[in-house]
Amino acid sequence: MLRRLVLTSAASLAALGAAAPAAVAGGGGPLPLPLLAGTDSLTITVKNSGNPMADGTFELKCGLRTAEGNHPKVQGACDRLEELAQEGRDPFAPVAKGQMCTQQHGGDATAHITGTWQGQDVDAHFRRTDGCEIARWDALKPVLPMARS
Repeated sequence: MLRRLVLTSAASLAALGAAAPAAVAGGGGPLPLPLLAGTDSLTITVKNSGNPMADGTFELKCGLRTAEGNHPKVQGACDRLEELAQEGRDPFAPVAKGQMCTQQHGGDATAHITGTWQGQDVDAHFRRTDGCEIARWDALKPVLPMARS
């Protein structure tokens, strides 16, 4: 049985809190985290990208109907984060231990991202020191800028 849930007020949120255990017990499965997450809020600090306009500290807020902040590509960055969420990917996860990576240098760019995404705390560091780290950086474009080696 498919159930549709529409939140219209604080009372709806209270009802959701009461309904969640029943949904799990009734076989409906857990409610998806993005429904409860609210607005994502990130602070992104980029250094040594090779583009002075891309270096600096930027704020990014993404929500159901909002995309705001001083990030150079606010809407594109929020769209990319939403795309990654829909794919079930964690763009802030570090490279897996023991991962084989090509030994190439992608430049001196670094980035530090803090805040919340999908209801989870974020404190992630990015660099371009090998093939895995370059791929991790590139997967987050345009949240992270194009960097020059």
